[in-house]
Amino acid sequence: MFGDPDYVEAGGLISYGDRLASFIRQTTYYVDQIIKGAKPADLPVQQPTRFELAVNLKTARELGLKVPEMVLAVADQVIE
Repeated sequence: MFGDPDYVEAGGLISYGDRLASFIRQTTYYVDQIIKGAKPADLPVQQPTRFELAVNLKTARELGLKVPEMVLAVADQVIE
């Protein structure tokens, strides 16, 4: 299980988490605010608002696993 769907695209079984690009955008906002003089302790804590579920069916077959239909139905990305 991974936190980034890029690992699933590379052959991992399943991932659930925030896209790295979204994390980078949030980080860029913080860096911008700090460069403009904001104190890091005064900046709000942000959490991801959208999570993605990715499943690699090829890897599941190779491991002899059956992925439930309900998981496939809610997955954002299914790799055949």
